[in-house]
Amino acid sequence: MNGKLVVDCCDAAYAALMRHADEIALLDQHIGDGDHIYNLIRGLEALRAMRAQIEGAELSQALRLAATKVLATVGGSSGPLLAALLMGMSRTATQQCTAADVARMYAAGVEAMQQRGKTGKGSKTMMDVLIPVAERFRELIETDSTVSEILRELPSEAERGMLATREMLAMKGRASFLGERSRGHVDPGARSSQVIIAALCAQLAQSRDPNGALP
Repeated sequence: MNGKLVVDCCDAAYAALMRHADEIALLDQHIGDGDHIYNLIRGLEALRAMRAQIEGAELSQALRLAATKVLATVGGSSGPLLAALLMGMSRTATQQCTAADVARMYAAGVEAMQQRGKTGKGSKTMMDVLIPVAERFRELIETDSTVSEILRELPSEAERGMLATREMLAMKGRASFLGERSRGHVDPGARSSQVIIAALCAQLAQSRDPNGALP
């Protein structure tokens, strides 16, 4: 794995979020500030604009570069949280990554993000997608699942987490001020996270070599 994969994943996430931008914006208008999706898109556009710099870096450095740019360009609460995710991943990144290595790297990023946001599952946030996916990823590694199985299962886990936020009471951000009125709406951060995870798994599946290894 190297910086080119980071850029390819940014492209995949950007394309997926653009397809769902209106939907996520509407979700955010119901219970948030209405700018979540646009902040994410602006950040991904900034990352794509520095393609050459990221592509030329080894994986850990590429993730650090991305974290720094995201922190500088993504507004709201999402910027610091996503920067923490990327920086946490960078600390455990290795040049040649097995599926187990990727699971550890992702878990480290989610843990850093959780510490930064001071929240966990059940608060009606993107963590209701990201944490269950990290947990499921670890379970799949522990049961010796194949890469194909992992890349099929993680988007399903992300969707389950996203849908679960519909009936949750918001505990963080502007949505928390709505009280019971926050129920009945999928959290926009959970939806955007689910969209991104599905896009990244599809990108990784497409990037694998004929023997099924991760790129």
